[in-house]
Amino acid sequence: MGSKMPRDGGRQGHDSFLDGQLLVAMPGMSDNRFARSVIYLCAHSEEGAMGIVVNRPARKVTFSELLVQLDVIKADEAIQLPAQAGLVPVLKGGPVETGRGFVLHSNDFFIDNSTLPIDSGVSLTATIDILRAIARGAGPDRAVLALGYAGWSAGQLEAEMQDNGWLNIPADPSLIFDDALGSKYERALMKVGIDPGRLSADLGHA
Repeated sequence: MGSKMPRDGGRQGHDSFLDGQLLVAMPGMSDNRFARSVIYLCAHSEEGAMGIVVNRPARKVTFSELLVQLDVIKADEAIQLPAQAGLVPVLKGGPVETGRGFVLHSNDFFIDNSTLPIDSGVSLTATIDILRAIARGAGPDRAVLALGYAGWSAGQLEAEMQDNGWLNIPADPSLIFDDALGSKYERALMKVGIDPGRLSADLGHA
């Protein structure tokens, strides 16, 4: 975990920015690392974009194991964690800074100078304090922990969308927070009336 937060995407007065929306990978996606990915876009501005992949599990690690690795709890305290803590999915959030943790969570939790409210009932906190809060049962009602993130330089995301790499759709907290990772891609497409089985590489973005 770290203390540096991504910059606010500047949604105020900039309707073209997509922070708070979902990006769904299209068949035209040229980067195999993001094939069939669903990404929650946390920040988007003329300077670039940052998002969290919400449908890929981190391999061979649980939330309680991460708490032990980060010295939030001792190994023998893992069985005493609140039940809610055991339900927090650990995701492979993207290829950038994979050793750093980012918690997407419901808006019922906030830390001054650390929590970034985004949209659609979702906030982002990237400090270890939120893990401590979850471990003692004082964290947000809903949360996912992502290791790493996806990042785009200025104009890069826009170019990928023009090339039909991504479809942007309204965010749905249920798609962000539930642990049915294997069906999130199909569910995201169906929410905007697209049959995944008939998806074409030529389909434009919303």
